[in-house]
Amino acid sequence: MCASDMSRMIEIRGLCKDYSGQKVIDGLDLAVESGELFGFLGPNGAGKTTSIRILTTLTKPTSGQVLINGIDVASDPARVKSEFGIVQQHQSLNRDLTIAENLELHARLHHLSRADREERIAELLDYVELTDHADYLVDDVSGGMKRRAMIARALIHRPKLLFLDEPTVGLDAHTRRRVWDLIRRMNSEGATVFLTTHYIEEAEALCKRVGVLHHGRMIAIGSPLDLRRKLGMVAVEMQMPENGTQYRYFPDRATAGVYIKTLPDSEKVVMRESNLEDVFIELTGQKVTGD
Repeated sequence: MCASDMSRMIEIRGLCKDYSGQKVIDGLDLAVESGELFGFLGPNGAGKTTSIRILTTLTKPTSGQVLINGIDVASDPARVKSEFGIVQQHQSLNRDLTIAENLELHARLHHLSRADREERIAELLDYVELTDHADYLVDDVSGGMKRRAMIARALIHRPKLLFLDEPTVGLDAHTRRRVWDLIRRMNSEGATVFLTTHYIEEAEALCKRVGVLHHGRMIAIGSPLDLRRKLGMVAVEMQMPENGTQYRYFPDRATAGVYIKTLPDSEKVVMRESNLEDVFIELTGQKVTGD
């Protein structure tokens, strides 16, 4: 691996995955830098879940190469597992155990010594603000606490990379913001975070860069601001009785204002700042959903 690649936590080269002759991932190339908070977006069926399964060693690619911290995922899956943690979309804690016991079990699976286990569990319970709930059974805590416990479990072996698959799905707005703060903190302390979400505002609020996957191909990548600039920083919404709401995008409010003056007075018009959801819908023609 060349020296310039040493800062890359994830490198995907020409990745393809076929199921029954159908390409689910079609020549995907992607590099995520160490310490980056990267958002992986795509509509239903875009290939996000399959990509995550390949990255986390659960599925083998049809062709192409995936490296995590320089380690080939397909040829050395046992070694690469020590490099990452994963927080899955669905609740995956053991419901018969307390929060602390869930962390203890995971620490044993990663062969931490008894002293290291005790220290690390106490440290992580404090980190995710669950020390007072350590001895609660999983079913006796809120959804937000479960999510924070899953993050603590994923961090037990001090991974360099954290995969977060829809980490705030089903949470209320206040709890979602608390999880956002935790994600930002982990990233600021050096963890590389690879985030999938169907909450576009979540990607816009958290991610340095986002990539949009569509039909197994990366169709756009960049910072949320750069992607908005390419589309147009100002959106004009026109409510048409016969065609529903129509959208036009402009580089600035002045240009948008000139356009609005050309419209009939009968049309209902709203001028606003564009957002990442506008970019996503324009690129894919779809709203975001999980896949």
